[in-house]
Amino acid sequence: MKKTLFITFLLVMLSGLSGCGYNTMQANEEAVKAAWGDVEASYQRRNDLIPNLVEVVKGYAKHEKDTLQAVTEARAKVGTIQASKDILNDPKALTQFQEAQGAMSSALSRLMVVVEKYPELKANQNFLDLQHQLEGTENRINVARTRFNKSVETFNVSIRIFPNSLTNSLLLHLKQREAFKAEAGAEKAPKVEFNK
Repeated sequence: MKKTLFITFLLVMLSGLSGCGYNTMQANEEAVKAAWGDVEASYQRRNDLIPNLVEVVKGYAKHEKDTLQAVTEARAKVGTIQASKDILNDPKALTQFQEAQGAMSSALSRLMVVVEKYPELKANQNFLDLQHQLEGTENRINVARTRFNKSVETFNVSIRIFPNSLTNSLLLHLKQREAFKAEAGAEKAPKVEFNK
C-alpha cells in the first residue's frame, strides 16, 4: 500500500514538474550546450586548416611576410582562449572569444587578397583544395552560429515565460545566455576597390 502511494506521489510530482517547465528548461539548456559544441567544432576545423594554408601560400608569396605573420598570430591568439561550455556562463569570455575569431576572419580575408597577386598560387591544386575546405568551413561556422543563436533564443524565452520563470527563480536559477553578435562595422557593406 505504501509503495503504491509513493509511486502515485512520484508520478504526480513528475507531472507537476513537466507542467511548470522544469524539464523544458533543462532540455533547452542542453540544446544550447550542444549547439555550442557545433560552433566549437566548426572553429576548430578552421583552426586546423590554417597552418597548411599558410604553408602553401608561403611557398609562392615570399614577400608577404606581414600578412602570413598576422594569420599565424591570430591563430595563436584564438588557441589561447579555452572555448569550453563554461564560456557560455561568462559573457566577458564569450566576447573575447568572438573578438579573437573576428580577428582571425579579418586576417584570413587579407590573406585571400594577397593570393590574388599570385596566379600560380591560385592555380595550385593544394591551394585550391584548401581554399574549398576553408570556404566550406566558413559556411559551417555560419550555420553553427545561427543554430546556436536560435537555441539561445529558445532557452532564454523558456526561462522568462510564466510559469517557467517562477520555477526557474525557485529551483533552477538559470541565467539568460548571450547570443553571437555581429562584429563591429558589419552593418556596413564592404567597399570594393580595384585601384589599390
